[in-house]
Amino acid sequence: MKNYTDYLNLIDTTIDKYIDSIWELNLYMASHPELGEQELEASKRMHDFLQGSGYKTTLPYCDIPTSFCAEKGDTGPSVALLAEYDALPEIGHACGHCLHGSMSLLAGLALSPVLDHVPGKVFVIGTPAEETNGAKVTLAKEGVFDSIDLAMMIHCNDVTSYVDYRSLAMDAIEFTFDGQTAHAAGAPWEGRNALNGVQLFFHAIDMLRQHVKPSVRMHGIVSHGGDAPNIVPDKASAKFYFRAPERKYLNVVLEKIFNCAKGAALATETTVHWRNVEFSFDEMRPNKAAEKMLGEIFTECGVATINSPGPGGSSDMGNVSQHCAALQPLLAITDVSTPHHTRSFAKAVTTPQAKQALKTGAEILAKGTLRFILNTTLQEEIKKEFNSYR
Repeated sequence: MKNYTDYLNLIDTTIDKYIDSIWELNLYMASHPELGEQELEASKRMHDFLQGSGYKTTLPYCDIPTSFCAEKGDTGPSVALLAEYDALPEIGHACGHCLHGSMSLLAGLALSPVLDHVPGKVFVIGTPAEETNGAKVTLAKEGVFDSIDLAMMIHCNDVTSYVDYRSLAMDAIEFTFDGQTAHAAGAPWEGRNALNGVQLFFHAIDMLRQHVKPSVRMHGIVSHGGDAPNIVPDKASAKFYFRAPERKYLNVVLEKIFNCAKGAALATETTVHWRNVEFSFDEMRPNKAAEKMLGEIFTECGVATINSPGPGGSSDMGNVSQHCAALQPLLAITDVSTPHHTRSFAKAVTTPQAKQALKTGAEILAKGTLRFILNTTLQEEIKKEFNSYR
């Protein structure tokens, strides 16, 4: 077996071979955004690239119409590179999925000729709908990652790069209050106002904030407030996201929240029920050994990194990290402060600087995969740390 450095030129040469084609794919996805679970064209085009480069491919995958799996290699340690490609309503690829999904694709293509010479197995897995019903949740439940040694993807960022990404566990829940209609002017006393239940529930949540840890996030909207001002609403709903750094504590908070809902219903003489309206996300489980390795690859590729600012959002990558060692570093794609989920960020993924980020991100993922496959000591360290959480 050769050493890590013996294959770097092969990775670089293959990336140079495909960079223009994958950049065109990124531009196509940016100009033809597809929402979660509707990414038919993006998933097919990615699948076709991998199928044409020597991967054994499956589309659809795990009964998810817009998920795919490409695999190459028979023995040795296994690495999964995860590709996202769903867009946001109205503002398109304002989270950069078209670009960082393309990084995973390009890295997979770069590793194909390497796998003809080294014992290892690489999967490139299409993971739709991260912004809503994240497919990684379903894939994790189906056991896709239970036999994977390391899963990786890169997420686009604006001006900073860091490896030690952290996320919050999250539940998306809609609360529906049921009351009794009445004429709001003629006989309001005959009604039971479901919207009052929602309003009181919001106040209860606001009061709860001082009795939960500062890291908890609770934010919601009124998803239905009635039908006409002169009718006492008999049905009203509120949709909330609840987040905490750990699933265990989030479950404690949820019990308090459910009591708030029941109390609001009791006070307004309504009834309330609730349901999860999106898949639940778990927190990102850290793996310092894997982060150290990939941080060295960032440096090797000329990318300066900072320490993580801490968890600020939620991702279905957290569910993956509960089943295998997983990394989701952030990579800067611009020099200008540009928040995610804005039209400005959607434009940033199509600039010449973004094309360079595509190349760099693919290099990081491909070289990180290679180093992991060839280093048995590293494999043992990462596995030992992952198992320590069980």
